Amino acid sequence: MQPDLSTTPFGRRPLTLAMVASQAAAKACPSEAAVHKWQVFRSICEGKAAIGVSDRALAVLNALLTFHPETTLTGERGVVVFPSNDQLMLRAHGMAPTTLRRYLAALVDCGLIIRRDSPNGKRYARKGQGGVIETAFGFDLTPLVARADEFERMAEAARVERRALLLVRERITLCRRDIVKMIAAGVEEGAPGDWAGFHKAYAAIAANIPRTASVAQLKPLAEDLERLAAEIRKLLEDYLDSIKKDANESQSGRHIQNSNPNIQIESEHGLPISHGPTIQPCPEPTRPPQRSYPLGMVLEACPDMIDYAKQGIASWRDFVATATLVRSMLGISPSAFEEASNVLGAEDAAVVVAAILQRSDSIKSPGGYLRNLTEKARAGEFSLGPVLMALIRTKLRDGARKRG
Repeated sequence: MQPDLSTTPFGRRPLTLAMVASQAAAKACPSEAAVHKWQVFRSICEGKAAIGVSDRALAVLNALLTFHPETTLTGERGVVVFPSNDQLMLRAHGMAPTTLRRYLAALVDCGLIIRRDSPNGKRYARKGQGGVIETAFGFDLTPLVARADEFERMAEAARVERRALLLVRERITLCRRDIVKMIAAGVEEGAPGDWAGFHKAYAAIAANIPRTASVAQLKPLAEDLERLAAEIRKLLEDYLDSIKKDANESQSGRHIQNSNPNIQIESEHGLPISHGPTIQPCPEPTRPPQRSYPLGMVLEACPDMIDYAKQGIASWRDFVATATLVRSMLGISPSAFEEASNVLGAEDAAVVVAAILQRSDSIKSPGGYLRNLTEKARAGEFSLGPVLMALIRTKLRDGARKRG
């Protein structure tokens, strides 16, 4: 059995109360305690946030465990490994010496290992008769045995938190999909409702969803989305009930049939209707589509358009069809969109609608905004390039802010 050794750090490293606490816990570890080192390591990895240890520090701990030849760690005697820094750096995937020392200190501060420094600071073992190690100087792994149950509780708490986070993110994803598709269905079917207002409310909630967040942060957002989805669903259900009611009333009425097959239908401009062969006029040549920018670039700048596409957007035809639906949802009149299409071309007009959708939270009158851009384009004072680049820069900036 290894005797109690001085555990104060070698050199200028100070002794802290956290080190004293770790040493006391290791000293109180029952001699009969035994744990599987890799199971404990897995628990530490799962509960690393509560423990306060980083991924790189765990890589160093993994390397230290590989120097213990057995898979079982016991509290019967000190479990000390004594690799040199060169050996440890190799097993830590070539970690730099300064980085290695920093993460070794982090493992000590977290109470995962204890330094057993020799008088000269070197790591070695002294063997007795029969080759049995009597004294070893290096890193003591006994805290892993003493705190194994604590690490398992932390890991279980992390698993519960991770599952709760997964469930609340699923709720948010389903609600976002339901809201977008219900708004699209309401606009397409002509159901009465403030669809532009619903979209702005949805965009405001979605903008507050962080990339990385806790359950406590995401739960209120999920509840807001669920309330909005329930409101839209109730509106569509009421509209469906009114359609069924009108259909039943019309079917119960008397069927009236016109018995005069030769009824004269008034044609446009008072011209008589001819029943003979007619000559179809030659169609006017259609304006060639203007595709100033690649579709992929446009979708990168205006990703919200994808949410309103029925079968996705794989071509410009899909993009223009989706823009027609979004145009109605935003409250842009058909005449404003037609005028923009005549001036800009169908594709570029659809891109402008997509840009308005992407910035709908800051544009009070989408129809007036489109007419204003159309007039600027007619005068040669408008270009789509700066608009798309500004949207892409905003997207990148927001992404960097969320990651930071």
